[in-house]
Amino acid sequence: MLLKLYDTNPNPAQIRHIAEVLRNKGIIIFPTDGVYAFGCDIFNATGVEFIAKLKNHDLSKLNLSFVCCEMSQISEYAKMDDVDFKLMKKNLPGPFTFILNGSSKLPKLFKNKKTVGIRMPNNPIALEIVRELGNPMMTSSIFTDEDTTEYITDPELIEEKYGNQVDLVIDGGFGGVLHSTIVDCTEDEPEIVREGAGELQ
Repeated sequence: MLLKLYDTNPNPAQIRHIAEVLRNKGIIIFPTDGVYAFGCDIFNATGVEFIAKLKNHDLSKLNLSFVCCEMSQISEYAKMDDVDFKLMKKNLPGPFTFILNGSSKLPKLFKNKKTVGIRMPNNPIALEIVRELGNPMMTSSIFTDEDTTEYITDPELIEEKYGNQVDLVIDGGFGGVLHSTIVDCTEDEPEIVREGAGELQ
């Protein structure tokens, strides 16, 4: 099912509906400040496994990331020192994934990983969904096939491709093609491990 939302002022009733779908173990495709992404509640283990399957990835090898809506939520689920906090505060919301060591509050599925990718995309739809949900949302970008760029940017074509496999495709307008820049913050100095959208400040 395709659900149209405007990122300037997302409809609160629709946001509540999306959060309810996620609470009921649903899987969605939603817009970020880069490519469209799969999403599910981080406490929905079967949903996380299903997303790994959709991406043809072995769950044990999949780097798990999740979307938070504010810094206090990040500090609940991940460990960060003052340097990490200042760096993230300066660059978020934005097209970055920060790799951090996980905290004891992480769901069991994430604990096996020790580290977790944190996103806070500069997209009001994504942030409002997480705010309404009340906890982070697991995220993984949809497939990127260079020959069919329109299939990862056009919500109607995304729905055509994945609509029968997910509960909701959220149409927030045309998506981007650039992935987030990945910054590893687990060592002494933050290190960019993948260049993508955005310039780290």
